Amino acid sequence: MRILVVEDDPDLNRQLVEALKDAGYAVDTASDGEEGHFLGDTEPYDAVVLDIGLPKMDGISVLEEWRREGRTMPVLILTARDRWSDKVAGIDAGADDYVAKPFHMEEVLARLRALVRRAAGHASAEIECGTLRLDTRAGRVTVDGNPVKLTSHEYRLLAYLMHHMGRVVSRTELVEHLYDQDFDRDSNTIEVFVGRLRRKLAVDVIETVRGLGYRISAPANDA
Repeated sequence: MRILVVEDDPDLNRQLVEALKDAGYAVDTASDGEEGHFLGDTEPYDAVVLDIGLPKMDGISVLEEWRREGRTMPVLILTARDRWSDKVAGIDAGADDYVAKPFHMEEVLARLRALVRRAAGHASAEIECGTLRLDTRAGRVTVDGNPVKLTSHEYRLLAYLMHHMGRVVSRTELVEHLYDQDFDRDSNTIEVFVGRLRRKLAVDVIETVRGLGYRISAPANDA
């Protein structure tokens, strides 16, 4: 999953990026509203963490522009604790949730997990496909109840496919949603990770749809 962080405070920006990367997300960042608006308008994100008090273009204006332009990614706004009016303005502008500063990083991560799940149509923190289970809270994968050890990249790929279970996901979409702007998009990394996942999972759930991409679905006997 790929997240955009738009926050002008350098320390908080860094803390958010570090926490999100540690949680397995690919992260892009902007330090002012104009840059944030541009990235959100031109890159595909699974969610955005957006501060309201930004230089050059305030967060409410950024969000309103995105929604007018048809950008539907979930947006979590950061507000000052004593400014209830900011919360109302953010929700009215199209925000999906908010966190008041100062906040606990775990709360931000939990709210983002929920936003990403709901955007993909999943209400539960656990996503199942046959005997394969993904626990989004713990970042844990099991098959038949047995834990499967994955690298961060393998987990990220599996999580994206499971969030979009039953739909064919192209290699281009995977690259756009799993890696930040600096990733080499001409590499065969996706194919390598798919091969590794198949070996580690040892269940036939990742289907190659020739010429289109990959789809995750339960084996016929579990469907």
